[in-house]
Amino acid sequence: MAQQVKIFDTTLRDGEQAPGCSMNLEEKLRVARQLEVLGVDVIEAGFAASSAGDFAAVKGIAETAKECTVASLARSVTSDIDAAFEAVRAAASPRIHLFIATSPLHMRHKLKRRPEEVLARAVEMTKYAKGLVSDVEFSCEDATRSERPFVAEVLRAVIKAGATTVNIPDTVGYSTPAEMADLVAWLKAHVEGIDAVDLSVHCHNDLGMAVANSLAGVHAGATQVECAVNGIGERAGNAALEEVAMALATRADYYRASTRLDTTQIYRTSRLVYSMIGQTVPLNKPIVGTNAFLHESGIHQHGVSAKRSTYEIMTPESVGIHQSSMVLGKHSGRHAFEAHLRELGYRLTSEEVAGHFESFKQICDKKKAVSDSDLAAIVNNRLPADGAHYLLENFDVHSGKETTAVGVISLGSNGESFEEVSLGDGPVDAAYNAIDKIMGMEENELIGYSINATSDGKDALGEVVVRLRNGDRLATGRGLSTDIIESSILAYLNAANKLLEAGWGI
Repeated sequence: MAQQVKIFDTTLRDGEQAPGCSMNLEEKLRVARQLEVLGVDVIEAGFAASSAGDFAAVKGIAETAKECTVASLARSVTSDIDAAFEAVRAAASPRIHLFIATSPLHMRHKLKRRPEEVLARAVEMTKYAKGLVSDVEFSCEDATRSERPFVAEVLRAVIKAGATTVNIPDTVGYSTPAEMADLVAWLKAHVEGIDAVDLSVHCHNDLGMAVANSLAGVHAGATQVECAVNGIGERAGNAALEEVAMALATRADYYRASTRLDTTQIYRTSRLVYSMIGQTVPLNKPIVGTNAFLHESGIHQHGVSAKRSTYEIMTPESVGIHQSSMVLGKHSGRHAFEAHLRELGYRLTSEEVAGHFESFKQICDKKKAVSDSDLAAIVNNRLPADGAHYLLENFDVHSGKETTAVGVISLGSNGESFEEVSLGDGPVDAAYNAIDKIMGMEENELIGYSINATSDGKDALGEVVVRLRNGDRLATGRGLSTDIIESSILAYLNAANKLLEAGWGI
């Protein structure tokens, strides 16, 4: 009988705290809703005690999610636990996730505590958290570089104190699959009561083995895997959720384990997260990369034509990549548009469909046919006008080989129109300078700019992602249009508005 393995998703905590992966509250809520559709068991929504923004995000997700557990990370101190509890208390299934370091290196140099002090603190704080919520997870930070007898002693004690999940993180990605499997098996044999709780693994990818180590842990008996969509996270990242999920699904004969994930939601979840953090998927990314199901070699093409399983161990459809015969264009109505989105696996409210349909019709005025990739970009690049400080009204840019670029930008805000003209090194730079002048944000620093075509053809939508820095604040912005200049302006304006929303100049 297959072992049911829980998927603990830390995209919005460990993933989002990595450099270049930050999201605002609305973006976190969108990702959380999609994670719930995907079917993850636990959403680690953030580290509530770390900032007011993280607290608000955890609280918002806890109030939104209805079908999965919502967890907040907390150090083994009462103030962190109190903040975590206040943030998750409204969840249908709240969890507090405690941690303390157990390796000699961390205890000596970071905590400056003796092992017996760490043990006492772990027990005391587990009991404290247990008095607030019934579901408590305890993690031995840097477990794979800790002394096994001490890890066993800590786990034994926190289980007695009320922990319902115990986690052995490979915090710095130091372990190997054989070592991880052996550690899990050893703990299961030496920790009384461990079979009555979930044993979890949390692996980092510093040596490129996070997924392999996680799967090795499952094969040895772990019942929860902690991972992140697209493998985002500190340093080299976490175990990639999509790779863990499809390995378990594809090799169920070997791992004899399953998850409750709807794997057909993997592709759109991945693309949504990439869109939210302003990154593009690597061509050769397993499961979700552009080349993951492409075959150029003649031998491979012949084999796939004869029988797909010759060179495909999973189908594109199994992860939510569909080949559709329906072509949408300017004569398509809302019913056909909504039906096609459902066919592609999107679960949207009527209000969301209405907003996307408006964007769709605008794009239809500029291109003959809208592809599935275009639709995905439309959904993922939803830029609500509500609450935006400034909206684009008009733009006019001029540039030439021997002339200085000039940009004229008109923005609207609170019923007023503002217009500025500026010079620049090119049309995009000139437009950005004009926006900065209108918004009074001349200190903006463009630290990232990328363009991605959503489909083939000269009328492809251009998806632009920018990253802005203003002082110690960072923001990612996205724009979508068949006009690459307009996409660039929309992306920059989106990021600049986020900086204002975050409190710049207020």
